[in-house]
Order: sequence, then structure tokens, then C-alpha cells
Amino acid sequence: MTNPPYPDRPDGADAPGRPNRRVRFLVPAAILALIAGHTLLWRFAATQLESGFADWVAARSAQGWSVTAGQPVRGGWPLAAELSVPDLSATGGKADLPHGLTWKAERVVLHVALLRPRTLTIEAQGQQQLRLSDLPAIPFTADRIRAEIPLEPGVPARGVEIDVDRLRAGLPSGGLTVTRLQIQGDSKPAAPQGEAAVSFTMSAGDIDLPPPETGGSWALGGRIASVVVDGALMGPLPKARTPFARAAGWRDGGGTLDLRRVALGWGPLGLTGSATLALDDHMQPMGAATARIVGQSETLDALAAARTINPRTAGAAKAVLGLLARSPEGGGAPEVEVPLTLQNRGLSLGRIPLARMPELYWQDAP
Repeated sequence: MTNPPYPDRPDGADAPGRPNRRVRFLVPAAILALIAGHTLLWRFAATQLESGFADWVAARSAQGWSVTAGQPVRGGWPLAAELSVPDLSATGGKADLPHGLTWKAERVVLHVALLRPRTLTIEAQGQQQLRLSDLPAIPFTADRIRAEIPLEPGVPARGVEIDVDRLRAGLPSGGLTVTRLQIQGDSKPAAPQGEAAVSFTMSAGDIDLPPPETGGSWALGGRIASVVVDGALMGPLPKARTPFARAAGWRDGGGTLDLRRVALGWGPLGLTGSATLALDDHMQPMGAATARIVGQSETLDALAAARTINPRTAGAAKAVLGLLARSPEGGGAPEVEVPLTLQNRGLSLGRIPLARMPELYWQDAP
């Protein structure tokens, strides 16, 4: 019997070309160590997520909110830490809105990717419901409602990005569908006068409107092609116990709502412009705007036919706008740039009164 050509060496090394026995042991040990370390990291992230949600509930409760939810369930391993919260309900906000608001969701999923630990993703899923003030509750669903919030250690979250796909809401007069909706916001509650306390951008497209509550149909059609609003709520934002007191303090501190860009495409109307709004001595909206309008004649005809505005007023406005209309360089539909003012609840186009705005009712006014 002959010996094998490459007997084991006394030092434990294997034959040439074969992995060292120590290496064969260390590789799986290293893999197991990585798995164990990754599992500990995931458990830590999941615990932090669960603790953060509990802290948020406690903070809302301290502010007078009522928050209820089912038992949270962890998930997301191995690439993310997730917390699925069933039957979430939040009621409160009476300091900002008369009678506050209530939001209910069948499920809310909190998600932090382990490779992006500074970003919290929140998805609201299933059947949901929103009630503002003392208005009827609005049930709604969506293919996706997703918010991303940047996180900084020891600093409250101040920014948010929200993406919504195919929102379907059941209003009293019928169904509302918003095919796409994007919202971005940043807050700085302690902003002094002249600085933005809240900055926001909202864009929505392909909006199918329900019939008007008064019956009939919309003067400009039942579909809004697009809406874009880019603005800022200028500070300061005072703390007060009631919405009226907060609004009055904001007004007295020189607060304004600056709409840097507003764009609307609805039926024959194409509008872009900007506006600055505030509250007058009677706590009613007032302000001034500049608007560039396309399709003004067709729009006024449609509004007059629907009796949204007085036909005589529409005729006068058409005459004035016809004189101001200019065709853009390179061709295209005539457009007109006009000033709009809102004062004493009256909306005017230049010196031509257009409509009387409804009174803003403050239920908690002294």
C-alpha cells in the first residue's frame, strides 16, 4: 500500500492547490459573523423605529391629540427595518383648525432602508378616512400614498415629500379622482417676520371632479388638466390656544401668504401668475395678484353661460381683455396679463368687479 502523493503536513497545511483547513473554517465563520452582525443591526433599527413611533404618539398626546392603533409588527429584514401599524387613528389639531381633524388608515408602514438610515418612508395603505373641522368624513383610497422625511439625530423632522398615485375620494356629491399628486414642504416655526415659516410646492394632474353640490355641471368642464402652486407662509407663527388667536397674531405680526407661482389648466383656461395674501381688519382674506391668461374669451363665455358670473360683467371683462390681449412672439393663442385684487371680499379684475367672495367664518372669534 502506497502513501498518498500529498500527505497532510505537520503544520496543518493542506496539499498544494487545496484551501488551508483554517481558511475553510474562517470563511463560513466570517459569513456567520456578518449575518449575526447584520441581524443585530436590523434589530437595533427596528427597535429605534418602534421607539420613535411610541415617542411620536406620546408627543401628540401631550399636544391634546388622541392617537390609537393596533399592535405594531416588525418586518423588512434583511434590507430594511419596517414597522406595520394597523388601524391607526389620529384626532386633534383644534389649535390650528376649528373642531380639528380626524385621519384614519387601515395600515401605516414605517420603513427605513439600512443603507439609507437618514430617510424615513411612510406609506398609508388600504381604506382611509379624513374629516376636517365639522365637515362630513371623506373616505378615500389610493394606489400609493408615500411620504419621505429626512432624519437628523436630535432634530425634529422639518421637511417632507409626498407622492400620491390615483387618489380616489368619495365626496357627498360624487367621486373625486386625482391621478397624480406631489407635495413638498419645509417648516421653520420660529421664523421671524419676513422669513418663510412654511414653504411648500404642490402639483396635481388629471383631476376628475364630482358634480357640483348644487347640481348641474362645472362651467369649465369636469376635468382639471393640471394645478401647480409654489408658495410660502411668511412668519412669524405665534402660539395660541385657538385658530382665531393664532391667525390674528400672525396677521398682527405682518404675516403673509406668498404664492410665488400658480398655474392652472382647466378646460379653455390657461392661467399662470403670482399673488400675496393676508388678513384684513375683519379677519377676511385680502391681497393682490398678477395673472397671465390664455383662453380668456372662451372662459368668460362659459362662466356667463353657467351663471357663475353675471353675463353683463363677463361682456365688460371680455371687452377690456380684448384690448389688452397680445399674441406671443413665434405665434400661439393670444394672452393677456392682468391685475387681480381681493378687498372687502370683492374680487376685481383691474377696476371691473368679478365676484363677491363668501365670508370666512371664525367660529372661535370673540
